[in-house]
Amino acid sequence: MDATHQTTDEVAERLFGSLLGMLEVLSAFLGDRLGWYRSLANDGPATAPELAARTGTAPRYAREWLEQQAVCGLLTVERDGEPDERVFSIPAAVAEVMTDASSLAYIAPVTRLFGAVGPLLPDLLNAYRSGGGVSWSQLGAEAREAQGDQNRPWFSGPLGDALAGVPAVHDVLSQLRARVLDVGCGVGWSTIGLARAYPEATFVGVDIDPPTVALAQQNVAEAGLADRVRIVCADADSLDALGSFDMAFAFECVHDMPRPVEVLAAARKALLPGGSLVVMDEAVAEAFAPLGDEIERVMYGFSLLVCLPDSMCGDPTVATGTVMRPATLQSYAEAAGFSSFAVLPIEGFSFFRFYRLSD
Repeated sequence: MDATHQTTDEVAERLFGSLLGMLEVLSAFLGDRLGWYRSLANDGPATAPELAARTGTAPRYAREWLEQQAVCGLLTVERDGEPDERVFSIPAAVAEVMTDASSLAYIAPVTRLFGAVGPLLPDLLNAYRSGGGVSWSQLGAEAREAQGDQNRPWFSGPLGDALAGVPAVHDVLSQLRARVLDVGCGVGWSTIGLARAYPEATFVGVDIDPPTVALAQQNVAEAGLADRVRIVCADADSLDALGSFDMAFAFECVHDMPRPVEVLAAARKALLPGGSLVVMDEAVAEAFAPLGDEIERVMYGFSLLVCLPDSMCGDPTVATGTVMRPATLQSYAEAAGFSSFAVLPIEGFSFFRFYRLSD
């Protein structure tokens, strides 16, 4: 319904529903960070005192959380009785969503990301007033790790199959000793996923945040891929020193860049003749329109609280934000010197769209 034609009661009811959702997300954040979901999933049903003892938390808080989760329909009461004698269990579907880091339905990291935003709300208000920014580094380890955990199941599982369906990409990656660049690799799961899918190739992941790079290097070492994957801390001006590449990737990072044209141009310069750059970014609508779908609503929320404030830290900045329309990326690609821009036929890959930029 158009905003103009909503009644007062309809607006109030809609926002009350949103309030319930926000409270459930924040309570899920508590359950994730305090280990309550994992204990119920791994150790079995528990009373509040039992759950508190398992997790090193306060029994009275554990009781309130267990009751709230049952009221919300996320936990089951196995045995009722006095408050501290009630036994709660976690259904299999809830356990997967909140504790299974390999599941494509794993959503706990999103609660952590917004939990990291909470302490910085005063900084966000100041940034909105002054035109400044709030960077990823300010959000800290919680957000850094949450972002990596959020995308890890997709990079570890479906990524290889998705790229295998695009011959122009798959054939290059399958070449013996192909060299591949991963720009804005984050904590390394995209680079690791590519390396596992294409064992004949070697990979260089690049990110500008030192703590992120350190975590990516650790993840690569633990994955046993240090012989084919190298993670370096570098910006666009340093890509020349890394050599030439047969293909490059930029996974969910272009919209965060203060100067995306310069980064895309540097990646283009690093490509061998005939090479291409694959960009994965949010699958937002082709153009702005009121009454957008759920993806639009989610992405504008991420943009307001995380991505736009991060990109506003740059000076100068194009201030893209999370909602980067295809035409916007195409304009960046053309300004960077790419002559060909295409949307790849990859569908159903989370909330993402894939593009191929080439000469």
